[in-house]
Order: sequence, then structure tokens, then C-alpha cells
Amino acid sequence: MIKTPETALSSRSVNAVVLVAALGYFVDIYDLLLFGIVRVPSLLSLGYEKGSPLLTEKGEFLINMQMLGMLIGGILWGIIGDKRGRLSVLFGSIFLYSIANIANGMVNSVEAYATWRFIAGIGLAGELGAGITLVAEVMPKEKRGIGTMIVASVGLTGAVVANLVYRLSGDWRMCYYIGGGLGLALLLLRIGVSESGMFKTAQTENVSKGNFLALFSNTKRLSKYLRCILIGLPTWFVIGVLVTFSPEFAKALGIEGEVKGGDAIMYAYTGIVLGDLATGALSQVLKSRLRVMYIFLTLSAITIILYLNAYGVSVATLYLLCGALGFVTGFWVIFVTMSAEQFGTNLRATVTTTTPNFVRGALPLIIIFFNFCKDKLAYMGPDAARINAGLLVGGVIILISGLALRGLKETFHEDLNYVEQL
Repeated sequence: MIKTPETALSSRSVNAVVLVAALGYFVDIYDLLLFGIVRVPSLLSLGYEKGSPLLTEKGEFLINMQMLGMLIGGILWGIIGDKRGRLSVLFGSIFLYSIANIANGMVNSVEAYATWRFIAGIGLAGELGAGITLVAEVMPKEKRGIGTMIVASVGLTGAVVANLVYRLSGDWRMCYYIGGGLGLALLLLRIGVSESGMFKTAQTENVSKGNFLALFSNTKRLSKYLRCILIGLPTWFVIGVLVTFSPEFAKALGIEGEVKGGDAIMYAYTGIVLGDLATGALSQVLKSRLRVMYIFLTLSAITIILYLNAYGVSVATLYLLCGALGFVTGFWVIFVTMSAEQFGTNLRATVTTTTPNFVRGALPLIIIFFNFCKDKLAYMGPDAARINAGLLVGGVIILISGLALRGLKETFHEDLNYVEQL
């Protein structure tokens, strides 16, 4: 695309966009994964007994409420992003999840906890899609993969910091307060961040903008949209099931010693950061998004099998396997970038915001499917049922993602300065 006065931004403005998007995603991930880290201590402080089945049941309920909020929020923020602008979503979502974070630190019942996790989910749904869309539109096509890689890599370290903050403070409520404070402080950086020139240009065109239903009105467009969602499913199966519930899997694998969910998440997200850097760099070298996705989907299948067959290993080895799971599913940045590159400017924010949130929002369905398989395999015994259900669900999800990937076009060299004719 030839830069024009309407679409060009100075290097300083581009750097500001990347910085704010990266830091926004950092706080986003901090909050998103914080519940997984403080799940057990927070529920214990609310009156649930350690080792009680209710501890897992209520944990799943709270995660599901958060993901439901993200599912709804993804649609709302996506439409706003294409109608009102990427910056409106970027800063609006940061403000909402920051307030919700602080409120999470004040809850005294599971009902209040669930309400604020739902509201936080709505806020968390907007930042990544708006940030990736904005970065993709302000950077030249040969470099936009680097920009989105920086956003994802910096942002994903939020999970590591969340675990460190909890380990240092030992106070789950304080962790939520810190997350909310970081988000509100980030809003001060909004000065100097410019709106996408492509969005401004699209506003002058006589086309429908942010029309979510338009994604379902055309068979080809719907197929492409669904494929964009399905290729991301392995990431949240790994994080939402295998890593978040690593203490339960460790027990099923006969691992001696305490496996902490927070530490498992920290190792997994350290791996994801490295994986995002690797996939981003490899896509630049190969000049392909698709080839990188195929490579890492294959590695994901192998690593899931290794993790679920790690009988009797040490706690440290299990943590390393969590890190390996994170690394091989570190194609999150490629997945979101591909979603942004598949659609025109008037639908781009809607797609880029909803696809990652539909993936996250699919977690309750994945958990239901996992529990269904576990119940059907109960005759094997509870431990064997959990392990084999993990293998079965993981295999199905990897297969679905691989088949979905086959129908998507290569977008590395795609020019994004166009609109969808609806």
C-alpha cells in the first residue's frame, strides 16, 4: 500500500501505538490469568475447604462466567471498533476491566465474585482485538508481523508478573488492586496515540461498518470467519484445562509433591512469550503465516501427548512440560494477526475482537466436553478417566484446528487498505 496523508503515521506515532497496545495487553493478561493463579486461595478465604469437590466446581463456574463476559464483550467491542474507532475500544476496555479488577478484590461471596468476573470479562474482551487491529493498520505490511509480535510478547508477560505479585504479596485481594491500578495508570499514556488512517478513510466510504450479522449473511465470509475462530482453539484448551487444572492432572499422573496452579500458569506463559517470539520471527523468515501454524499445531499435538503421559515425574519436570505446552501453543499472535488480515477495514475490528474472544468463550464448551468424556470413561477410574479425556479432547481439537487452517488463504503479503462490500 502506498502511504497517503490519510493513512500514513510518523514513526513516533507508530511506536506510541505499539507501546500502548502492548502495555494494555500486559494488564489485560495480568487480570485474565490472575484468577487462575489465585483460584484456590481466594475460594478458600471465601469459606470453601481445601480438597473439596466444590473447590473445583466453583472454580469452573467462575471461569465460565468470565468467559461468558468475554464472549458478549467481544461482539460489543468489535462493533464499536468498526463504528466508532479502534481507540474508543482500546481505552474503553482498559477502563472497564481496571474498575472490575479493583471490585474483584472487594468480594465476599462467590455470587459477587462471579458478577465481577463477568464484568471484567466484558472489559477484557476489547483490548487485544483493538490493539492488534490498530497496529496492523498503522504499520507497513512487511513489518506488521513484528508489531503484533511485540504486542503479544510484551502482553503475555502479564501472566508471569501476576504470579510473581501473588508470590511476593501472598494476598489475592492486593493482586486485584494492583492490576486495577496498573490499568488506570496506563490510561494516562493515551496522549499521543493516533487513530488508524485506514479507519478514517473507511469512514468516508458508503459501506456498512461493524455489521456483525454480515459475517453470517454470506457463505464464503462465514466459512472464513469460523475457520479463523477454530484455528485458535488449542491455545485455550491447553491454558484453560491442562494448565489451569494442572494440580488435578498431577494427582492423576501420580506426581508426588504440591503442584501450584499459579506456578504452572507462570511457566506456561513464559513458554507462550517465547513461542510468540518464535512464531513471529519464523513467519518473517518464511514470509508465511500458514506454514508456521502447521508446524506449531503439529508440535502442540506431540507435547499434549507427552504432558498427559508424564507419569511419576517430578514437580519441576511437570512445570517444564507446562512451559513446553505454552511454547508450542504460542501461535496466538499469528492466529489473531491472520484474523485481522482476512477481512476489510469496515469489518476488521469486529472480526479481530470477536475471534479471540470466541476462542476464549469456547472454554466452557471445552470444559463441558472434557467432563462429558471423563464421565463416559469413569469405568477406568477417576485418574485414568481424567488423563484419557484430556487425550481425547486434545486430539479432537487439534484435528478441528488443522482442518480449519486448510481453508484459509496466506495473508503475509496482504494489503489491508480495502473494505468489504456487504
